[in-house]
Amino acid sequence: MVIAIFGESCTGKSTLAEQLGAVISCEIVTGKDYLRLAKNENIAKTLFQKKLQAALTGEHILYVISEKEHLGLLPDGALRILVTAELETIKSRFAQRMHGNLPAPVAAMLEKKHGSFDAESHDIHVISEETDLDSICGQILNLLHG
Repeated sequence: MVIAIFGESCTGKSTLAEQLGAVISCEIVTGKDYLRLAKNENIAKTLFQKKLQAALTGEHILYVISEKEHLGLLPDGALRILVTAELETIKSRFAQRMHGNLPAPVAAMLEKKHGSFDAESHDIHVISEETDLDSICGQILNLLHG
């Protein structure tokens, strides 16, 4: 099964992927990790798409996506999990990554991108501040084994 966990930066996607990866046997792929498959980006994308297609009936792959363009790599039938957070939560988490400082241009970029994934189709919506990750992992496990 392909499980796509997608949303803006600092919404909790990687945290969810790590927790889910601890309870299911899977490969976790993030962003452009697929570029390791080939020196040529187009060939790497093609190989990755074939790998994802094969995973629909085989091994589990968790694909963590922060760029909308990567949603196009997903095969039909992938489990799509949208992870969102309030803008202030995102800014706070991003500032922590930058040692407590959030420069104005970075804040403006986060404001511009906020909500950019909200209209994307999804099977599960995780609201970072409101959702218990254990219950989400349980819900995903039920879908995988149901």
